[in-house]
Amino acid sequence: MQKENMLFQDYFIEWVNLYKSGAVRDVTITKYKIAHKNLIKLAPILKISELDRKSYQKLLNDYALTHEKQTTMDFHHLLKGSILDALEEGYIDIDPTRKVVIKGKTPRKKKIKYLNQFELQKLVSELTLNEVVSWDWLILLIAKTGLRFSEALALTPEDFDFTRQVINVSKTWDYKSINGGFEPTKNKASMRKVQIDWHTTMQLNPLLKELPKNDPIFVGGRVFNSTINNRLKKYCEKANIPVISVHGLRHTHASLLLFAGVSIASVAHRLGHSNMTTTQKTYLHVIQELENQDNDKVMRYLSALC
Repeated sequence: MQKENMLFQDYFIEWVNLYKSGAVRDVTITKYKIAHKNLIKLAPILKISELDRKSYQKLLNDYALTHEKQTTMDFHHLLKGSILDALEEGYIDIDPTRKVVIKGKTPRKKKIKYLNQFELQKLVSELTLNEVVSWDWLILLIAKTGLRFSEALALTPEDFDFTRQVINVSKTWDYKSINGGFEPTKNKASMRKVQIDWHTTMQLNPLLKELPKNDPIFVGGRVFNSTINNRLKKYCEKANIPVISVHGLRHTHASLLLFAGVSIASVAHRLGHSNMTTTQKTYLHVIQELENQDNDKVMRYLSALC
């Protein structure tokens, strides 16, 4: 097909298959494929040669009518790589993504994503933590470490160094596919050692002693995050605290560390974020609250100098 007649949607999926398939994780490929479906819906007859700043901005504006600003930004980032390659290959003459304006519909009221220390203590008191591995132990472990759900599922007894009180995070579990299996971590920064407290060490050491060293601790078949979320909901309602998801346990862990005065750099490393900017954006509400507290401290200190 001549390049001037090629549809943008066709170029994009061809680009994904050529450059992304086999090079990125399946979950990322799924995002590209969803972006392709949106291209078919929003710009079914847009040719790659017709792609300019005006047509690209219209495409993003149309997408933004039904999506929040951050989701529109994600959609833009998924398309941008293919567009820059098209520019380099001579399919288009200018970069249509230059000075693009990202819009989006008014965000929905956000649900509470994390618990305070008192609420977390009430949640933990509801857990049944006996001598048998259960989802309750997984809930406790994520709350104590801030691991991603897929990272916690991939843990084996071999990953625990109880002498040094650390967990070696080096893989994830593909719980979204039928067959499951180990997968690489989200990024290089996600491969890390996470320190655990002595009490958790004493709890987990005897629990894991007799288990197969290289088998996942919590996986005994197909795993659904809805199973854990439903269990969490039951415990939260029983404890009369806000209902959070399993990912909310990770947010809780990070928020409590920040409120305790732990540096953003340390929290970013513990969470496996690739950079501190991710941590700052995710926990902006906590950082702003801490800044307000710091301002009060500064004013009290300066007043005392008089």
